Amino acid sequence: MPLMYTSVSRGNVTIAEYAAFSGNFSSVAKDYLERAGKNEGQFTYSVDGHNFFFLNKAGYTYLAVAEDQYGRAIPIAFLDKMQTEFSAKYGEKGQAAKEGQFNSTFGKQLKQMMEHATQFPGEYSKVFEVQKKVDEVKGIMTDNIDKMLARGEKLELLTDKTENLMNEADRFKTGARQVKRQLWWQNCKIKLVMAGAVLLLGLIIFLLICFSKGNCLKRGD
Repeated sequence: MPLMYTSVSRGNVTIAEYAAFSGNFSSVAKDYLERAGKNEGQFTYSVDGHNFFFLNKAGYTYLAVAEDQYGRAIPIAFLDKMQTEFSAKYGEKGQAAKEGQFNSTFGKQLKQMMEHATQFPGEYSKVFEVQKKVDEVKGIMTDNIDKMLARGEKLELLTDKTENLMNEADRFKTGARQVKRQLWWQNCKIKLVMAGAVLLLGLIIFLLICFSKGNCLKRGD
């Protein structure tokens, strides 16, 4: 199983854990819990060919241990899922939980989640990629805002520019309607001229035929 050990801790107290392989993962994790729990966010430590992925959030520290060649995508996505599941079910109860109190409940769920991550790794890597893209977009937006502020552009100027654009859009719509009306009238005029020309041509043809046969000059007996 690529994920070898997972746990949930509050400070130095590990309230739920599951190990897929025997080893000293728990004791090694204890050495890093204090460091990982000082600040919110994600942290990674490498120990003897294994990566210890920590997520410290809302007073709890979540840990997933994997072999170095397993990469980062799945363990990090797994931590996010583990944090969501634990917070929804045990977030408040865990505040006063003792060492190993949730091993029989959430520990079993950790086992199921680890097996699921092994069988369907694509689901976790996709989540990681999506989150990575979201973070990249957020970073780009933040950089753009910082650059804009650095250039000294004020929000008032942006508002004026927006209003100008809206006014230009209104003028464009008004002009478009006027052009549309003009084209419609021109089209009607063309149709009327063509209709008149057809009628005039028909009249000329009629008169030519009539006079050529002399019927138009004859009167009835």
